[in-house]
Amino acid sequence: MAELRKIVIDGQEIAVPPEMTLIQACEEAGIEIPRFCYHERLSIAGNCRMCLVEVVGGPPKPAASCAMQVRDLRPGPEGQPPVIRTNSPMVKKAREGVMEFLLINHPLDCPICDQGGECDLQDQAMAYGVDFSRFREPKRAVEDLQLGPLVETHMTRCISCTRCVRFTTEVAGVQVMGQTGRGEDAEITTYLGALIESEMVGNIVDLCPVGALVSKPYAFTARPWELTKTETIDVMDALGSNIRVDTKGREVMRILPRNHDGVNEEWLSDKSRYVWDGLRRQRLDRPYIRENGKLRPATWPEALSAAAAAMKGKKVAGLVGDLASVEAAYALKLLVEGQGGTVECRTDGARLPAGNRSAYVGTAAIEDIDHAKVIHLIGTNPRLEAPVLNARIRKAWLNGADVTLIGQAADLTYEYAHLGADRVALQALLDRDQDAEGAESVVIIGQGALREADGDAVLAAAMGLAERSGARLLVLHTAAGRVGAMDIGCVTEGGLKAVTEGAEVIYNLGADEIEIGPGAFVIYQGSHGDRGAHRADIILPGSAYTEEPGLFVNTEGRPQLALRAGFGPGEAKENWAILRALSAELGATLPFDSITALRAKLTEAVPHLGEIDQVPENPWQPLDLGQLGRAEFQPAVQDFYLTNPIARASSLMAELSAMAKARANTAMAAE
Repeated sequence: MAELRKIVIDGQEIAVPPEMTLIQACEEAGIEIPRFCYHERLSIAGNCRMCLVEVVGGPPKPAASCAMQVRDLRPGPEGQPPVIRTNSPMVKKAREGVMEFLLINHPLDCPICDQGGECDLQDQAMAYGVDFSRFREPKRAVEDLQLGPLVETHMTRCISCTRCVRFTTEVAGVQVMGQTGRGEDAEITTYLGALIESEMVGNIVDLCPVGALVSKPYAFTARPWELTKTETIDVMDALGSNIRVDTKGREVMRILPRNHDGVNEEWLSDKSRYVWDGLRRQRLDRPYIRENGKLRPATWPEALSAAAAAMKGKKVAGLVGDLASVEAAYALKLLVEGQGGTVECRTDGARLPAGNRSAYVGTAAIEDIDHAKVIHLIGTNPRLEAPVLNARIRKAWLNGADVTLIGQAADLTYEYAHLGADRVALQALLDRDQDAEGAESVVIIGQGALREADGDAVLAAAMGLAERSGARLLVLHTAAGRVGAMDIGCVTEGGLKAVTEGAEVIYNLGADEIEIGPGAFVIYQGSHGDRGAHRADIILPGSAYTEEPGLFVNTEGRPQLALRAGFGPGEAKENWAILRALSAELGATLPFDSITALRAKLTEAVPHLGEIDQVPENPWQPLDLGQLGRAEFQPAVQDFYLTNPIARASSLMAELSAMAKARANTAMAAE
């Protein structure tokens, strides 16, 4: 690390690395510098000029602190540390002038603007601006862009900070936004009015410092001060993105990302951000019992006693769905095993070995991707399976990492060496002389690679590749509840077929991605009237992920706590509480009465689940190399927008899915 440099900011002497910009050095000193175009995770544009500071002894004009590094400062005449002033009369006058210029064309939309209350321009005009303007010319107007069903545009409000352009180009990897014209004719637009084809376009709403880009589904539904804000965890993919759920009364009004450098930084995929309308539709809000082939509403005591009567003395199988919290899965495991049955969470048939955490989680943390020099992707399309993780791989690629892919070719937003689509290519990579790439390389294997009959051999090959090249392994899951369920042992020798074969009663805890054949009596517990509820003989309405506290373990093995943001509709109950009530009906009462007592039992059985937000070290246990087949790898996710019952209940996700299909089927000009 380079030697620290001393500088004096507003009379306070601090030592900072010379490659830091002045705006970062001021933040280190605890001094706020206003800004519009500068953002920590985007390249420096230096075009809003709001962050001006005075460099003593420098040029007789203020300097843009976002574009000047500490190493550019000259020491005083006798070698004294350089001096920066952020509140001198020169700086104050410069900021007032910049703010006056920014407001020349900005409309007085504040009372009707959806950004009101969360607007950087509003806040900084109050803090650093003046209460008059010397400009009397008419304000210009700009036509609004059409950016699809997620982002509403009011481009007359745009201050040309170019944050949206830099995000889509650098982070999302879509070269479609830019600025045209000069001076008064300058405007942000998309190439020939094209839509932004990305799974992360909603992030430009967060980045926009004014009301030019706002959330279309949320527009004009609430003001920020009316909302109750709850910090929780996303379950739309297995990344475990940190989110904030904003509710108004019982309704979820919007979902926003929270910053977590180790998981999602501050980005969020469009599915995670906009799926909240699916929490209102197709909901199960009361118990049902099937009589004469038809479901009829029932009371809770009636449904629980019917479920208990169906289970007593029968061969019971438990299925753990993709969105189940660890507590719900643990309660189901205790309940079903108490009846002599077995439980399975690998409902997609993935060949993940029980008890070997280095094989079903891996040894890499998500942050390891940032420093990787080589990234091997096996049987995965991270752009559809975890878009935020894909953006992280793109960042590593921009920093010089080499990416290889074995699996179906796809547009991943970065260049990669396509080694082949089948097992033969994996075997060839394994047989190749591995240069010791060291801990700076990462092998990422997807669920699509593990679902076939030779899935365990593919996993063993991926582990062998990681071992020979000295790389870290990351198993990329698609189900938010999978790793936690594996941790507590919701696995049966022989997998899904062994569990369901011969089962007289199947207790289905939100597993909607599978077809259950005729014959078995099915008790379905879940939040939405999806595929699982259609096959059920008894339906017990459970809470969705925003309606109960829960523990989720993400794809790197990090336990995270989700908190309740609201309450379920009608008579829906928390999932663990339903199982506890049913156990009492069965005469085999589970040993807890509260979620606190349940978590105490859980951490006693699996201690690392108590280490919230920590990534445990997994001891390396290589698998025996089996015989690889010859088939091509199939992707785990076919339709990004419709992967779970909440997303399938969302009309917005259905619209996005239809648009994505239409784009995929559009003929090119030369065809």
